[in-house]
Amino acid sequence: MMNDRPFPNRHSIRLKGYDYRRAGAYFVTIHITRDACLLGEVTDSIMHLNNLGQMIEEEWLRSAEIREEIELDLYAVMPNHFHAIVWIHDVGAAGVPPVEFDNSNHPVLHGKSLGALIGGFKRATTKRINEIRQTPGAQLWQRNYYERIVRSDNELRAIQQYILDNPLKWQLNRDNHDMMDWE
Repeated sequence: MMNDRPFPNRHSIRLKGYDYRRAGAYFVTIHITRDACLLGEVTDSIMHLNNLGQMIEEEWLRSAEIREEIELDLYAVMPNHFHAIVWIHDVGAAGVPPVEFDNSNHPVLHGKSLGALIGGFKRATTKRINEIRQTPGAQLWQRNYYERIVRSDNELRAIQQYILDNPLKWQLNRDNHDMMDWE
């Protein structure tokens, strides 16, 4: 049976039934479209942000100023992707409905969810970068993002070390630089 929609049927990569407004730590990775290295370069195992990379960092730090429910942990802006650990606090308060799903079984984003945070960050950074590059409407980020629910202190420490080591491993793993060796 043919699908009449212009795009293939896409499935959510989120943990089915998990409420991403839930308090806790989340590890997030977001990639630039086509893995283009737009945000700077790594030389001698040190990430050097260009003006676009600096803008990404500014917007990330601004996220904590405008969203009282989040706390930022370690993050790294890399040439073609962004890693961050973010803590969500004070979610699931009385009166907040349980996680809801749309007709396609995708989670509905609520203002204090991880998805709402990442969606807002991606929109703000895309708008600013498109203004700088004079490319209105161009896609900056890949459609989705990777997230991992941090489940223990040991896992948190391993992810923090992974983020710190990311520039060190860039040249070694250039073709597969985003492999997570802590799993």
